Amino acid sequence: MSDITLLDGSIGQELVHRSGAAPTPLWSTSVMLQNAGLVGDVHRDYFRAGATIATTNTYPVHRDRLAGTGLEDRFADLLHTAVAQARAAVAANGGGRVALSLGPLGASYRPDICPPPAEAAPLYEEIIGLAGQDADLFLIETASSTAQAHGALLGSLGHGKPVWLGVSVADDDGSKLRSGEPLTQLATLFETLEPDAVLINCSRPEAVGQAMPIIADMGLPFGGYANGFTRITDGFLGDKPTVDALTARRDLGPADYAKHAMSWVDQGATIVGGCCEVGPAHIAELARQLTAAGHRVA
Repeated sequence: MSDITLLDGSIGQELVHRSGAAPTPLWSTSVMLQNAGLVGDVHRDYFRAGATIATTNTYPVHRDRLAGTGLEDRFADLLHTAVAQARAAVAANGGGRVALSLGPLGASYRPDICPPPAEAAPLYEEIIGLAGQDADLFLIETASSTAQAHGALLGSLGHGKPVWLGVSVADDDGSKLRSGEPLTQLATLFETLEPDAVLINCSRPEAVGQAMPIIADMGLPFGGYANGFTRITDGFLGDKPTVDALTARRDLGPADYAKHAMSWVDQGATIVGGCCEVGPAHIAELARQLTAAGHRVA
């Protein structure tokens, strides 16, 4: 049996659901501005469910997302608030780690509008300089092309803390990044820029399962955390989208999701959790099944 790192589940979507507010292009940043304590509540609920990682609510906190909103001068404050809420939840739990979430520049699932690696790297470095000191590891999320992963890795490696790379694959073909590039192409990056783990995130669980054998061959610790959307719609790929353009699945309850995640563990994954629309009940069931199968959640 294996030692399994159990990530938390959705942070952004969970905050939007709990707030009851109408979705905005700023997504969970809007919720944090109105009720920072709700962020801590979500982290604590995931720890109670069995998670060992608190992923910060910094995925959408980028200067390009704040441009034109009147919140440009709140950039550092938002980063600090998100990390402080995660850190406080770890203290209240008596253990756990904080993962600084580094979301994609421009927009999710849109590598075509992301700046090239040399321009992206200093933007990630700025975030790490402002908020990385209080994190235990850096979690790049939803990189959807090799260039997008390249820029994030350039900005994240070399700061003295582990870097986990999360990439998103096509809804209907887990062997390809959302850019259409073969997932195997990531291996060329790792010849010079090697993260401490490679993960598949914010993709349908079926696609994550298809991707597992491919990343298993990359020689790094690996795993996955899927979303619960039916698919990423064309409407969400427009300018300044809101999450009401996406539809949650009705066939992915806690037991159903845990079945998918346990199949990834059976393929050798040692890091699992959940992404959008995967909540504390899903993580609690996954923790139960991992323990029942003889794994140690670490």
